[in-house]
Amino acid sequence: MHSINRYAEIRKQTSRVGERPLIALPKIPNELELQARWFAGEFGRKFRTLAGEAVEIVQFGFWNREAGPDFQNAVVRIGDGPTSRGTIEIDLLDRNWELHRHSTNPAFDDAILHVFLERSGVEFFARTSTHRNVAQIQLDLAALRDVATGIVPLAHAGRCVAPLRNLEAERVANVLEQAAKFRLRQKGNRLRQRIEGHGRDETLFQTVAEALGYKQNRLPFTLLSQRLSLAFLRSRREDAESLLFGVAGFLDAPDLDTQRKSARSYLRSLWDRWWKYREQFSRLVLPAKLWKMSGARPLNHPHRRLGALATVVAQWKPFSTLARASQATPLISFLADLQHDFWNHHYTLAAPRASSPLALIGKSRAAEILANVIYPLAVNDDREIWNDYKKLRAQLSNQAARIAAARLFAGDPRQRGFVQSLVGQQGLLQIYEDFCLRDASDCASCPLPEQLRRW
Repeated sequence: MHSINRYAEIRKQTSRVGERPLIALPKIPNELELQARWFAGEFGRKFRTLAGEAVEIVQFGFWNREAGPDFQNAVVRIGDGPTSRGTIEIDLLDRNWELHRHSTNPAFDDAILHVFLERSGVEFFARTSTHRNVAQIQLDLAALRDVATGIVPLAHAGRCVAPLRNLEAERVANVLEQAAKFRLRQKGNRLRQRIEGHGRDETLFQTVAEALGYKQNRLPFTLLSQRLSLAFLRSRREDAESLLFGVAGFLDAPDLDTQRKSARSYLRSLWDRWWKYREQFSRLVLPAKLWKMSGARPLNHPHRRLGALATVVAQWKPFSTLARASQATPLISFLADLQHDFWNHHYTLAAPRASSPLALIGKSRAAEILANVIYPLAVNDDREIWNDYKKLRAQLSNQAARIAAARLFAGDPRQRGFVQSLVGQQGLLQIYEDFCLRDASDCASCPLPEQLRRW
């Protein structure tokens, strides 16, 4: 201890030695660099709002690399009040809250802090679409030094890092496998409840629709599958695709003369079948604000995914037969090989014809349907599929899994091996939901590290 103190004294007396912040910041920072310095904790944890209230950052949350607020699942305490969980948005200028239309975007409704660097010189309030006022903090750039290097992780390392690093790889894999088994059973239980209310085929249809909606459009796809049942669509096979696009709100009296030639005939065929149902189903048409058209790859545009769902409905008998068999290779091949005259060559209803063919449902999405729909249904049927499930590789880069990996395995060179399988990824997701998302103490009160030490 004496030697450590002596070193600290020597260090303090050397004027050239200073604290090294994490990210080098130029005189005029960009927003990403500002976010990095904030997330690294270089501005500290205690601030004052523009209204003069004390603010403590209990948990910085997780860096959101997708559309929406910059940091999710953050925990703060304002004044003497209780802790609050929500999102944090960071801007260079206070008025960017309005300029970027955060005040009308429901994705920002759970914001608990608006952090900015420069004031615009006018009185400004950050409000949500529900007219709730968001506390604001102005950062002091002068408090930072300009020297630093480093890469900011997606999430701060948690207390689980040490006990997991001390566990043999086989035991870590066992932890993840047990969590993945629990997750699979939970999915099966939820599907059982839906089957009791809607039947097996309708449940399969609804869950496939949700899977095709991805995270951004899960809700509108769910509503579509509820408002247009599988039985109804199959009873009107020739009109099924038009009904799906019409109730989705994508056929609102299109001006065909303004459409591209490659899309005109397809839109005409949809509209000619939809117009006779239009008045009858007008109350069921989804509002446009439900759909999120940006923030996803062009291949995942909701127009294309709806075309994929219509194709699955048209091929329901062979698909449902394969789904009952729960065999990975033939089911993935079937979904990946589905064809559509229009959607194999277009990204949206208004896009030009693509230069090369496009997969209607890619193998990665097919594997996700297998893992999140087909295998949980098999578990619900008490079928033994675990050995087959363990063979599946993780197909998609899931942000929640990446956050959990950064939280649990920071700096562990074995990390990649743990998460390359679907079982590893699903186990991480379960741990993330059960512990990381429920913890509001920045790991201080989380019971998982102690449990891992006793594993």
